[in-house]
Amino acid sequence: MPWYNSIMFKKIVIFGVGLIGGSVALALKKLPQAPQIVGVGRHSNSLQEAYQLGLIDVIETDLSSAMQAADLVIIATPVAQTPAILRAIRPFLNDSTVLTDAGSTKSDVMGYARTELGPQFSQFVGGHPIAGAEKSGPSAAMADLYVGKNVILTPENETAPEALAKVTRLWQDCGAIVSSMTAEAHDHVFAAVSHLPHLLAFALVEDLAKRDNADILFKFAASGFRDFTRIAGSHPEMWRDIALANKTALLRELQIYQQALTEMTSLLVQNDGDALHALFAHASHARNDWAKSKIQ
Repeated sequence: MPWYNSIMFKKIVIFGVGLIGGSVALALKKLPQAPQIVGVGRHSNSLQEAYQLGLIDVIETDLSSAMQAADLVIIATPVAQTPAILRAIRPFLNDSTVLTDAGSTKSDVMGYARTELGPQFSQFVGGHPIAGAEKSGPSAAMADLYVGKNVILTPENETAPEALAKVTRLWQDCGAIVSSMTAEAHDHVFAAVSHLPHLLAFALVEDLAKRDNADILFKFAASGFRDFTRIAGSHPEMWRDIALANKTALLRELQIYQQALTEMTSLLVQNDGDALHALFAHASHARNDWAKSKIQ
């Protein structure tokens, strides 16, 4: 029997019931004595779809009603919406309401929470589920999205231990593997392994799409192009917000990557096949070792 149950959280309010928030809802609905899940969002069509798909039990547009007796608030919107949401719900928080988010950047989110929540900042636990897909919206939600996936939490010194424990168990009961690190460390890590790859994919597709012969280029693009650019189909608003929010770390990673491209360009100009082979072999081994570690 999962430790998480309706006794801990009887009512959960989710802002943003698309892929991320909706998948949390579906996972929780599989638990015995599942909590009531209230959906809040900007678009009535999305909320209606989430309700019809069974992701949420209640659609709520009035924040006072939505937050009444809420045990947990999950913010699963693009990160730029976070401060406005926190500001709007603060008057309706009680001393036991736990708050968390699912944003891909954490230094900015923790700063928003500290500013907007004041003394109730201790009830906020920053979170980032390392799971997703290029599709978005309620119809993309999956009950098993987080099974075996990493979730990073970024507690601060002020974070209430009980709030951290509850958010940890929440994600564990969605099937996730939970780790903690500082918000700054999180943003540096994910600038390199997540945010940079997304920008590279977007840049390549945009470059080809703007060319005069784009039609023929896309006609003959095959599996290599598909695999490399899959993430360029991701939510544009979300990735705009992520890029701007994590600008400093991301600019550093772009500079490092540009240096790597410069070095590779030099090897091509010099026809240095041995050095190219060594570079490709090292990268291939590193990638294959990583892939093996993910399936063990």
